[in-house]
Amino acid sequence: MLESKQNLFESVIDQDHIKTQWQDQVFLSDECRERFLGLTEIPEFESMGFFMAGMADLVDGYIVERESVAVHTLLFTLKGEGLLTLADQRQTIPANSLVILPADMPFRFELGENSNKWKMVWLLLSPSDKWHSIIESGQRVVQFHHCEQVWSLMSLLHHEISGRASYRKLLSSEISRLLNKVEVSPSNSSMRVRSVWNLIESQLHLSWSVKKISQQCFLSEEQLNRLSKSLFGQTPQERLIHLRMEKAAELLHHQEWSITMIAQRLGYKDPYAFSHRFKRYFGVSPRAYRKQLAAR
Repeated sequence: MLESKQNLFESVIDQDHIKTQWQDQVFLSDECRERFLGLTEIPEFESMGFFMAGMADLVDGYIVERESVAVHTLLFTLKGEGLLTLADQRQTIPANSLVILPADMPFRFELGENSNKWKMVWLLLSPSDKWHSIIESGQRVVQFHHCEQVWSLMSLLHHEISGRASYRKLLSSEISRLLNKVEVSPSNSSMRVRSVWNLIESQLHLSWSVKKISQQCFLSEEQLNRLSKSLFGQTPQERLIHLRMEKAAELLHHQEWSITMIAQRLGYKDPYAFSHRFKRYFGVSPRAYRKQLAAR
């Protein structure tokens, strides 16, 4: 089973790291060894939702950086240590871990700073709803205690490249089964997003921005956007407006609250900007809305 444990977050090297420039590059030292498994060698991968896989024994130097890739990337680490760089942090990749990198997001992984060796399996998943439960929580490193098993299955597949199709299908199916056994439970990222939104709801008077919210969640703005859509069906900006406008409608029931006071209470320094936003949301101005309430 895949488990998300807090101690993995202790391996973060630099949470204040910000990387904005990305380029597609690959580097392997002369000492690195890598075996590939693609659709040509293992045609059974296609029905399993796999695009390509590789088994890597990495020594002395290894770098993969991608600005954007159309498939999901998984890294299974058996031994040694890697280093993962995302837009908003750098994190070590320990043994017995799984790195999950959803499609269309930049990343870089390389040999760890404290290790000269890294033994791992990489697996590319075709974009499909089949993998939604795995990739929905964004880029992350989690504990995974089946890395040796994945390596063994990939080794057997490699030996069957020109062998039995039925055996290749069985082995591919077993890898898929391991991935589909991942427990669907709230990730640390999801829990952080919910926690921060609960905080925002109690402090709507503050000048929240998407950038500030993403920093509170320790996520990139892209990750926050995806998780907010998954959890609430709204972008962060849409949710912030929603919370403020629904609270405004509630406060307008109380005549002792002036429109200017309500605007300030909800983080709008300019009451005219508040009234404009309210009208765009409800179709009527705050004053007209209050009159409608009084007429009921």
